[in-house]
Order: sequence, then C-alpha cells, then structure tokens
Amino acid sequence: MTGTGDHEDAATYGATAQAAIRRPGRWWGRKGTAAKVESYTRISFHLFPVAQLVTALLSLTPVPARSALPVAGALLVHVVLGLRLTGQALDWVAGRRARPRRLLYAYTACGFAGAAIAALVLVKLPDDPPATYYTACVGTYVLFLAFSCGLGVLALRTHRQSLVAVAVAAFGGWLLGSALLPAPAAAALALSTLLSAGGLTLASRFSIWLLQAVYELDEARHTRARLAVAEERLRFGRDLHDVLGRNLSVIALKSELAVQLARRERPEAVEQMAEVQRIAQESQREVREVVRGYREADLYTELLGARGVLSAAGITCTVTGTPTGLPRPVQAALAWVVREAVTNVLRHGNAAHCRIALTVVPAGPRAEGRPAVAELTVENDGVPSASDGSTGGHGLAGLRERLAAEQGTLEAGPAGKSAFRLVARVPVPADEVAESGVPGETAERARQELE
Repeated sequence: MTGTGDHEDAATYGATAQAAIRRPGRWWGRKGTAAKVESYTRISFHLFPVAQLVTALLSLTPVPARSALPVAGALLVHVVLGLRLTGQALDWVAGRRARPRRLLYAYTACGFAGAAIAALVLVKLPDDPPATYYTACVGTYVLFLAFSCGLGVLALRTHRQSLVAVAVAAFGGWLLGSALLPAPAAAALALSTLLSAGGLTLASRFSIWLLQAVYELDEARHTRARLAVAEERLRFGRDLHDVLGRNLSVIALKSELAVQLARRERPEAVEQMAEVQRIAQESQREVREVVRGYREADLYTELLGARGVLSAAGITCTVTGTPTGLPRPVQAALAWVVREAVTNVLRHGNAAHCRIALTVVPAGPRAEGRPAVAELTVENDGVPSASDGSTGGHGLAGLRERLAAEQGTLEAGPAGKSAFRLVARVPVPADEVAESGVPGETAERARQELE
C-alpha cells in the first residue's frame, strides 16, 4: 500500500507540475490559505522599498543633478538592502532561517547615512534656494528614517524594540528640524517623521502578527486532521483487541492444559486441542469480519465518520439523506465512494465547505424493467481551477471498478469555479431485500447519530 501511495503522490505531483507549466498564471489558485497569506505579505513588503524609491526620486526632481546624485546613490543601496532584508526577515518569521542581524544593521546604517547625505545637501544648497529644494531634501530625509524603521522592525523580536526604533526616527526628524528650520517647521518635521515611521511600523507589526496567527491556525488544522486519523486507528486497534483478547487467552490456557494431559497420556488432550482449533478458526473468522467492516464499512458509519473527520479538519460538512433500506452491496460500494471522496477533500485543494447528499431516484412508471438508482453526490469548494479529476488517479479508477461490479457509474469533475463534484450511481434491484443492509451494532449507533 505504501508503494501505491507513493506512485499516486508522484503522479499527482507530476500532473500538477505540468499544469503549472501550461498555465503559469494559475499558481495562486493552487496555494493553501497560509501560503496565500504569506505570498500576499511578501509581495506587499517588497513593494515598500519600490514605493520609497519612486517617491524619493520624484521628490528629488527639482534638486540640481550634482546635489541629487549622492542622495540617489544612497537611496538605491538602501532599496536593495531593504528588498533583501524583507525576504530574509519573513523567512525568519516563518522559522526557516536565523534572524538577519547583520543585514538589519547594514540596512539601518545605510538609512541613517542616506538621511545624513540628504541633510548635507540641504545645508549646502545655495543661498535663498526655491522652496521645492527644501521640500525635496526634507522629504527624502523623512523617507530614509521612516522606511529604515518600518522595514527594520520586521527583524525585531519585541514591541518594545519597535517603539524604540520609532522614537529614534522621530528624534532624528526633530534633530534636523531644530538645526536648520524654525521652531514650527522643526515640530512639523518631527511630527511627520513620527507619523510616517509609526504608521509603517504599525503596519509591519500587524502583518507579522497576522502571518504568525495564520501559521498557527494552519498547523492546528493539520494537527486536528492527524488526530482524527489517529483516533480511527485507535478504534480499529480497540476492535481487534476486543475480538482477539479473550480468544487468545482461552487458546493459551487450553493449549497448556492439553500439554499437561498429553504428558500424562490422557485422551482428553485430543478434545482440548480440538477446542483450541475451533477457537482459533472462530478468531480467524472474527478478524476477517473486523477487517471487512473496516475496509467495507457500512454506509452509516462512513457518512458519520466523514462528517467528523472533515469537521476536525476545519471543513464545514453537511450530510443529507440516509441509506435506510439500501441493500448491503450497494451500501458497501457507496461507502467506498465516501471514503475516497473524503480522502481527496483532505489531501487536495483547500476546502472550506463540503456537501454529501444521498438520494434514491425511483424508476418511474414508464421505466419498465429499470431499477431504482441510489445516487451519492460529494461536492466541495477550494479546488484549484487547474485541477480536473475527470480522468482521476488510482483512487478514482479503483472506485469505478468497484462500482462497475454493481453496474454502477462514477462521474467526477469541476462543478463551477473552484468546486469539484463526484457523483456515484448504483442501481438498486427491486428484488433485493432491504434487510440485507441492516447494520450491525456499531453501524446502528452511527445511524442514530446521523439521523
């Protein structure tokens, strides 16, 4: 079974890769929720240095080229370091690498150096320059300080460190203003630096908090799905223990008694060994029934289990219809469909809702000789638009073979935008006795909970 699963995973990965090559624009739809949030956050933060570059260059347009070139050079270096810091800092937040301390120090130092160059240009301007010169240099100065603080906090651990960074940026704005500008203008410069650095810092810290929260929720979702699988394994182990525990104890006692009797040459030893043989055969039959019940579970149990597993994985699942009165072979075939469909919902796509509907379509007065049809529909959202399960892998091919044994059919494919629908139809012979589908004790409890 492991080899088959590996081949199926490899085939699925290969098909996905080929679809990505054919349709590179659909890469976003194949991402999960956590991956989408991370990609959106990365794109947004990588646009910050680009916005700084465009804004600063536009601001420096009125300044003479000889004075603007040093500022533009420092700006380009600052933007490149900002792009690198953004990627490495987000990798650190995701736990994929160590904190980029050296890059953080280099980025911060470059920001203050660029601000100092802008201040020197402002000082060296000719006497009585146009007001646009002051606005350009002061604006570039504020941009250096604000972005150094706003992107630098991505690599800081605590909120207190972020507040210190904002305070340092605001102090830098006040320092330049108090040295070169009148008191009202200096206060305005310090306030603008505080608001710019504080706004970028708040946006950065909130984005990091949101990204970490999404990581934790995604991990919790996967943990709940693993716990649901582990619970099912424990149930299967408990059933085996209940079946084999008592019988193996009896076999051990009777075989020991048979050994003692055989040593005394008592004829009762043959009777004891015959009893051991009978109990062993009975245990073998019971184990087969347990395995058969696990592999070909009653439809009641499968529907209830599907709702529980999907709910544990954070997927809203609605189940309509009950298999009351369906023959046992029909229930077994549809139970396999439910199990495979739920597995596909969990493994592929990023479903938020799943609907399972079971209906029995009567033959009708004109359909002479045609039996009624049991129809099972499983539909879920969150499927990438590039995926198409019409051909299917080993799982769907196996379902078609099982349904074909009962003259049934299987349809699978997209159902609108980002949705997938699987429909199985199995005829219900009119002469089948409904009692053949009467569930056992476990399935009876599942039927009561389902209804």
